This record gives sequence, structure tokens and C-alpha cells, in this order.
Amino acid sequence: MKYILFVCTENSARSQMAEALFNHYNKNKEYAGISAGTSPARGIKPFAIEAMKEKGIDMSKQKPKKLVSGMVKKAKKIFTMGCTNGCPVTPPDKTEDWDLEDPAGKSIEKYRQVLNEIARRVKKLVLEI
Repeated sequence: MKYILFVCTENSARSQMAEALFNHYNKNKEYAGISAGTSPARGIKPFAIEAMKEKGIDMSKQKPKKLVSGMVKKAKKIFTMGCTNGCPVTPPDKTEDWDLEDPAGKSIEKYRQVLNEIARRVKKLVLEI
């Protein structure tokens, strides 16, 4: 199995949405999306869950996960969501930063905007693998 790892600080919105979208759109059985955070939150942000439900994807059962070295080693490619300064364990040769705005503390509309940008990038990624 080849893992695509999505990383953000809390693993409570952006990276979780990227993981869920990747696993939803990806049809290549050799790949799976996973996500993690450098300082995981206690749960997924409610607006992230709501925005994903609007796209027909339920991520209400997902939980934030701590980024550990084993995930990094197993990952074929790593995408950070705009937290490269906080993700020192991701090797530059297989890490790409998507530099996405953190919607935490903002409106559902901001979550939708960030989600749409993640979806655009994930669809492109799925076509490339």
C-alpha cells in the first residue's frame, strides 16, 4: 500500500477533509489517504464535518491522530496544509505545502471555500497517481 499523508497542526479540519476527499475520489487500490497533526485536537471541527456532509461525505467518525515517524516513513508523498514550520519531521524531498488558510474560528462559508480548494487539489492529485 502506498500512503498519501495529509498533515496540519490539529488534524481537525484541513488534513481530515483532504484525507476523506482523497479516499472518496481515489479508485487506485494501491493508494490510501491518511492524515495526522503535530498537536492533534480532541475532535473534528463541526463546520468541517458539516461542509463535508454537504459534499456527500461523512467524516463524523474520524478522529484526530498524532503525526508519528512511522507515518512519515510509510508515506509515498506528504502534503502539509500550511504548517511547514510546525512540521519539522516531514522530509522536504517528499513534502509539498499547499499553504491553505486555516478556517478555525471562522464561518461555515470559510470552511466551504477551503474545502473547495482542497477538493480541487485532491482531484488533480488523484489524476496524477
